[in-house]
Amino acid sequence: MAVGSFPPELGSRFSVGAARRSGVTAGRLRSAELRRPFHGVREVDAEEPRTHLDLMLAYATRMSPHAFFSHGSAATAWNLPLPTALRLDQVHVSVAQPRRAPDGRGVRGHSLSAESVSVREHPVHGIRLTSPATTWVHLAPDIDHPYDLVALGDAIVRRPQHRRDPEALGSLDLLEAAVAASRRHGARALRAALDRVRDGSSSRPESWTRLLLVDAGLPEPRPAHVVRASDGSFVARLDLAYPDQRVGIEYEGEHHLRDRRQWQRDLRRYELLADLGWRVVRITSLDVFTDPGPFLARVGRLLG
Repeated sequence: MAVGSFPPELGSRFSVGAARRSGVTAGRLRSAELRRPFHGVREVDAEEPRTHLDLMLAYATRMSPHAFFSHGSAATAWNLPLPTALRLDQVHVSVAQPRRAPDGRGVRGHSLSAESVSVREHPVHGIRLTSPATTWVHLAPDIDHPYDLVALGDAIVRRPQHRRDPEALGSLDLLEAAVAASRRHGARALRAALDRVRDGSSSRPESWTRLLLVDAGLPEPRPAHVVRASDGSFVARLDLAYPDQRVGIEYEGEHHLRDRRQWQRDLRRYELLADLGWRVVRITSLDVFTDPGPFLARVGRLLG
């Protein structure tokens, strides 16, 4: 069924109520060609696989004006690095107390203290959701590894490194205020993580790498360190670096292997760094998440 067979103002996702007000009959709303992701919601031409954000946008068509997305759903919309073990099989929807938590198929409802919640409208998607700092606080009880809580904080405070990068989602002050406003389970873990949050990490693996180095007894490396030639020209931005020893650490994600042009740029960059006396340790997900011992020992030898 084409979108055009419905009133265009409805779009591809709409509530049953909005459709009826636009003149769509109950029979057409029961069509097998329409998806029913939630009670009272219909989707036209929805293709699998749908993302969690797709489900959020569908639910938003019927959301109460008092409700807002929270927890893992809000983190998804803010593009925060959730650990892979944190499954999002329901859309998290919250209200402020004393309102009753939303429920229904596919929905995980929450009723939250109004004093501890900051709600914003997403600048791109136009949906109501908890602020990044509040989202960080709400996720703490569900995060198993302390490094992942730090990685979330790193992502929130990260300032743009390139002209096209988005503005920071928050600051250390906002994270601290969110922790202070909350009396939730997980506050101790949040306070411990707050002391370790840094600006500059561009990904969850980079945050983990920095923390692994420090917890191995090595000095804390500098994130997003810019290397320049003697004439001041830009050479590289290293994920992590020890500038005094000219030791750099670069995390190689899968895109470095799949993208031929990226691979060629990497080779040229590492040659330029070597010419300037830099020694670069290149690591992968295996080094960070499975067997960090060898890379930590190598960095230790280079710093030795």
